[in-house]
Amino acid sequence: MANNIRAIWETDPDAKPKERTFSNDYVGRFRSGRLVGKAPESLNEWRVTTGDPVVAAKVAELFGGEVGEWETTKEDHLEVLTDAATVRIIIENSDAVDASMKLFGMSGLVHHCDGVKFLSPDEEKGDPCGCPPAFQDRKDRAKSGRGPKPSVDLTFTLADAPELGKFRFNSGSWELVKTLHNVIADIDNTGGREYADDDTVMEKGVPVVATLTIENVSYTTKAGRDVSFNRPVVTVTSTAEAVQSVDLPLAA
Repeated sequence: MANNIRAIWETDPDAKPKERTFSNDYVGRFRSGRLVGKAPESLNEWRVTTGDPVVAAKVAELFGGEVGEWETTKEDHLEVLTDAATVRIIIENSDAVDASMKLFGMSGLVHHCDGVKFLSPDEEKGDPCGCPPAFQDRKDRAKSGRGPKPSVDLTFTLADAPELGKFRFNSGSWELVKTLHNVIADIDNTGGREYADDDTVMEKGVPVVATLTIENVSYTTKAGRDVSFNRPVVTVTSTAEAVQSVDLPLAA
C-alpha cells in the first residue's frame, strides 16, 4: 500500500501541522535536573525534553512517564519525567563527545578554554587561559564564580529507537570529567577506531552501544557528615553491529 499521508493536506493546506525543525539536528535533550521555582533540583531518573510530540510519546513508551509541557522560550517545550535511571544509547564515535571549560556572565560566554588554552574568541584562541593547573583549584574557582566549569556534550541515538534521530546530553559534572578520558578511549577501542601518531584518524570504526546512567553516590565523611549526590555515568558495552548481529534487544 502506498504511503499517501501527504495527500491528506492537499485540500486543506492551512490545517497541515508544521514540519519538525530542530536546532543542530537534535530531536531532544536528556537532562538530569530541572528548576523548581528558581531552585535547581537533581533528578534520580532521566528527564527528556523535545518539541516533537511523536518523539515525546515514544520516549514515554520506552522509559515510562507522561508527556507534559514546561515553561521555556526554546523549542523543546514538551517534557517526559521518565522512570529510567539507565538508558541504552548508540554513540557514533568519540567525535560525539565534546568537552571544554565555560564561564557565562551577564553578556553570555565570557571564558571558553580547554583548561590550558582559550578555544574562543578567535582573537584569543590558542593563548594561555590562565586557569590553575590543579584540579581542585579549578573546582574552587568555578564554585566561587571566578572560573569556568566543565561543559560536556554527548550526542547519541536511542538504542531501541534510533530512527527518532539524535539526542543531546550536556553536563557540568566534575565527576564525569574525571572519567571522560576513559569513556573516549572505550568508544575508540570498542568501535575499532585507530589514530596515526599525529592524531589523524586512520580507521573510522563502528558505532558503539553504551549505557547512560544517573548514579547516586552516598557516603559519610570522617567528620560524620552524610554526603549524597547524583552523577552521570557513561559505560560502553559493545559495538552496535555485535548486538544487532545476534538479534538481541537494545532497550534497557
